[in-house]
Amino acid sequence: MDYRKRFRVKPGKRLKLSDIDPCYKGQQVSESHAHADTERFRAKLSRQQYLLYAEKKRSLLIVLQGLDSAGKDGTVSHMMRAMNPQGTTVTPFKVPTASELDHDFLWRVHPHVPAKGAVAVFNRSHYEDVLVARIHKLVPREVWSERYKLINDFEKLLRQQNDTSIIKFFLHISKEERLERFKQRLDDPARNWKISETDA
Repeated sequence: MDYRKRFRVKPGKRLKLSDIDPCYKGQQVSESHAHADTERFRAKLSRQQYLLYAEKKRSLLIVLQGLDSAGKDGTVSHMMRAMNPQGTTVTPFKVPTASELDHDFLWRVHPHVPAKGAVAVFNRSHYEDVLVARIHKLVPREVWSERYKLINDFEKLLRQQNDTSIIKFFLHISKEERLERFKQRLDDPARNWKISETDA
């Protein structure tokens, strides 16, 4: 199955998450059943990254978004096992620092975009500065609404000036699965720290 066709959102198309089954597994009934495909795709990803690194003409930015407990950290971990760390960076974007708030909202993002030949992974991203600011009313409407255009311009700059391909993923899980994962965090002392960080 070509998952790109099933899950790709075409530019300009409106999307309702409620129309997408967060429990969809395709033909894979379990993690062990999917193991062979996972390893095959991981090997392909490793080869592609090697070619990107050797050519040093273009770059790749992978943006991960999702609700708390959607699996962003796990996704990063799985991806990084396939890639050479020399050509890859991962940046988690958390609550902006005081210094970051003293600059424009893209100031903290730009230093982390990938150089030619590299892959950069954003665990959360510059979209937070629209989403969070809008939901929590941190800035007026005229400020956050202008950020959509600025983000589009920023990404256009990356594509045109550095030949950066940008792939965006929204990790979608059900409410039931979220509750189960939060319960696991509470029950596991090694993962309790994620609860306090999530609430920050």
